[in-house]
Amino acid sequence: MKAAVLGFLFAAIASPALASGSHAGGHGEMAVGEPGTKAKATQTIRVTMKETDDGKMVFTPSTFKVRKGQTIVFAIKNAGELDHEFVLDQEDKIMEHKAVMEKFPEMEHDDPNAIRLAAGQSGEIIWKFTNDGTFKIACLVPGHYDAGMHGDVTVSKK
Repeated sequence: MKAAVLGFLFAAIASPALASGSHAGGHGEMAVGEPGTKAKATQTIRVTMKETDDGKMVFTPSTFKVRKGQTIVFAIKNAGELDHEFVLDQEDKIMEHKAVMEKFPEMEHDDPNAIRLAAGQSGEIIWKFTNDGTFKIACLVPGHYDAGMHGDVTVSKK
């Protein structure tokens, strides 16, 4: 039963992204952009995720400015003692995902705009920003967003 509920929730979360995409083109484009290729990256941004001594949880840096059309490699390191996520999306999608994660904290995902890392692990997201605007990064492990683990990505026109 638990697997069926999780499957249903995953389908409910994934379907809006798939509905906005191109059936012929695979996953399609999200408002925040699309997966990029490392060979086309024009910049690498190193991001650290960790807890602070005063109980906060942070991304360093937590704000980024990029150009529309730019492909970025986010090189992400979890320097903390807990698991953390780096999720890149529109603010409303982040908040929807946060609410689901609070109900199902063990939910796992395999999305190109997100990565979950255990303490000490590193990984990367390669992302092409196809639209201008302000988007969010967030850790959606329950309690982490509320402890300060979120930030903004501002995408400006060329």
